[in-house]
Amino acid sequence: MWPNDRFIKLSGIELPIIQAPMAGSARSDMVVAVSQAGALGSLACALLSVEEARKELETIRRRTSRPINANFFCHQPPPDDHARQMNWRQRLDAYYVQLQADDTSVPTAARAPVDDKMCDLVMEFHPEIVSFHFGLPDKNLLLRVKSAGAKILSSATSVDEALWLEDQGCDAIIAQGFEAGGHRGMFLTDDVSTQVGTMALVPQVVDAVKVPVVAAGGIADPRGILAAFALGASAVQIGTAYLHCPEAQVDPLHRQALKDAKDNETAITNVFTGRPARAIVNRLMREVGPMSDGAPEFPLAAATLAPLRAKSETAGSTDFTPFWSGQAARLGRELPAAELTKQLAAEALGNLKSL
Repeated sequence: MWPNDRFIKLSGIELPIIQAPMAGSARSDMVVAVSQAGALGSLACALLSVEEARKELETIRRRTSRPINANFFCHQPPPDDHARQMNWRQRLDAYYVQLQADDTSVPTAARAPVDDKMCDLVMEFHPEIVSFHFGLPDKNLLLRVKSAGAKILSSATSVDEALWLEDQGCDAIIAQGFEAGGHRGMFLTDDVSTQVGTMALVPQVVDAVKVPVVAAGGIADPRGILAAFALGASAVQIGTAYLHCPEAQVDPLHRQALKDAKDNETAITNVFTGRPARAIVNRLMREVGPMSDGAPEFPLAAATLAPLRAKSETAGSTDFTPFWSGQAARLGRELPAAELTKQLAAEALGNLKSL
């Protein structure tokens, strides 16, 4: 038995593990495998069109009846800032010349916030959990999601954010520490210099809120799960470790980078999308960032980079590609997602019993 089963009871899962919703990297194959293993598979919808999300959800519901999580971004689309966009393009001009890139040739997948059409899918497919990143959507959308019977989760990077989320009706809080890969869930501040690590954040959030707390950030093996429960969490969210699985939709260059990454070879950067996110350090991060005041607001920075990324990837280069990764990438195991899930849970529970 798990020492804290609050999230298990809330979500209806068997194993207190959430596969992190990694946009572009984890789709139906990953979600089904994790959910079938008894944990919570998550479909990130931020990079999907409504039609793509519908297809993924149809596949997931056809292949498993276990609880699933549908995840959405809920940022405010930025105003058009032509001057800032032009300055950013000018900052990258030397790379365009070097690569002979055409800035009109490559479309960019937009990271879109949740809207009524995505809520229609929630109403249709009834995911047991709906999670959000960057706060919560407006109250009308949130009420629609709740009316579909979903439990609501969102990420907090501070106690203040956790309290705000609880006050707005979240059923559980994901306490995301500084170690986590990908985008910071922060929404009450944009100052990454003060973001708290998982070890310090989780117990403070546990003490501050009444709802179950999920620990996230740097958790990739049974020891991390054990530590999370010792800190008062009732579940963990694991992302980077799942990128080593065959179900993960990551290209060979990303897989190799994850295998080779050392503990000190990731950094928080905004040069890829305009919003702070942890990735494996590459040329663009070293030369333009990792944090740049010139990057357009999220998610507009990505569009200007798309031609450079396409050109460099064709040549086998990782200079302009965001390889999202947490600080514990080297702890990953190359296993199928279901096997990894069961193995992590069994070993963690065995460690808990031995204590």
